[in-house]
Amino acid sequence: MDDHYGGKTFDDPIEIKCRWEDKKQVIQNPDGTSMISRAVVIVLQDVDYEGLLYLTTLSSLTTSQKANPREIEDICIIKRFEKTPELGSSTNFYRKAFLTPWLT
Repeated sequence: MDDHYGGKTFDDPIEIKCRWEDKKQVIQNPDGTSMISRAVVIVLQDVDYEGLLYLTTLSSLTTSQKANPREIEDICIIKRFEKTPELGSSTNFYRKAFLTPWLT
């Protein structure tokens, strides 16, 4: 979320089930600019554009890292999120998040 001072704030971290694939590919942001994604993550729930994902467990993070995710080395930011209905379904979806390293 916007902190009204030019930065972002984040909800408390949660663990989600996912399939993380380190895979570089060219993607387009919602504004139409092209960039290189470093990973694609298949998730079971919706995730927020410009939210953060990190491949670990909550128990491996320090209290400080949980409070300030910017301290986590190699954390990634979601630069594109796609949600597509599964074939023949209007209630089940295939969800993909495309990630780039934080601060890119």
